[in-house]
Amino acid sequence: SDLVADLDLQFGAAALYLDLPEAITLADCMSSGANLAETPFATALARHRSGVRVLAAPREIVALEMLTPEHVEALLSGLRRDFGLVLVDLPAVWTAWTNQVLHLADRIVLVTQMSVPHVQLVKRQLRVLTAQGLEGRPLTLVCNGLTSDQTGLVSVKAAERAIGREFDIVIPEDSKTMTAAINEGVELASVRKGTKLEKAVGDLAGKLAALSPPPAAGGWLRG
Repeated sequence: SDLVADLDLQFGAAALYLDLPEAITLADCMSSGANLAETPFATALARHRSGVRVLAAPREIVALEMLTPEHVEALLSGLRRDFGLVLVDLPAVWTAWTNQVLHLADRIVLVTQMSVPHVQLVKRQLRVLTAQGLEGRPLTLVCNGLTSDQTGLVSVKAAERAIGREFDIVIPEDSKTMTAAINEGVELASVRKGTKLEKAVGDLAGKLAALSPPPAAGGWLRG
């Protein structure tokens, strides 16, 4: 089975998006005193009706220094043991442990939006990835929530030229469908079938599911 690990320690909401407000959190696992590498994640973690398991972010805001690179190594070791595909959502900051997650990931997913400031942030993130020796790691670049108004100001092609590479996935804005799915904790198709949003998210999921060799782990960054 697959897993979403929400390591956005202060503002993560993956469990709420999946309507699993009581899901076990990373803080719960750490407070138990057990070695993270030996935690029985496959049976302990909450399961969404789609089949995906969720390791939730802490319910209260905690210090980013709560985690260390050693914690991350143990955590990912346990998660890789129990799940075929592990998606790790990271905070939009660089720390020693987020750096370690990216070094342990098989693929990095960098999610951004269409504006001049976001394009500049992507370029900065890519420079940091290179400085950290991660330029050779497979990277999926996602433009999220694209509207016609945005493309009227900055075209996709112009943004790609500025970044120096193409977007792998462009996800159109459909706030009505997305908000309804989030509020109900269901798949997009349960709200409305056949939307461009569903197709784009499906394309992204297909790219990540095609990771090999399993088990695989991917780290999400925001730009």
